[in-house]
Amino acid sequence: MVDNRIDFDHRVRRLTKKHEAMTRGYYGRMRKDGLIEVKPRRGRIQFPIRALVLLIAAVFVFKGFLLASLGADTYNYRVERLAAGTPVEQAGAWVMQPDPVSVFLAEQAGPILR
Repeated sequence: MVDNRIDFDHRVRRLTKKHEAMTRGYYGRMRKDGLIEVKPRRGRIQFPIRALVLLIAAVFVFKGFLLASLGADTYNYRVERLAAGTPVEQAGAWVMQPDPVSVFLAEQAGPILR
């Protein structure tokens, strides 16, 4: 009788696990004998491309704003000071180097900020 209870618990646990997996999506397919079999979809790791694009755009806008408000000479001086620091500061200096996009944004925002 104990064996029957253990088998029943295993079946219930397996069905509960399958039901939880099916809440994330499922698909059905027909077997050769005509029985429709429903299986849970496998979870895919989705890369948040939209968030990455927004983050990159925010970095460019931030760099353009700093370049416009500080001026090119002061901005370059501060980036050079960062480049002489620790490896983390050097990585920050590499990211904060002036590029064509941030220079263009600074030229557009410069008259507005002054």
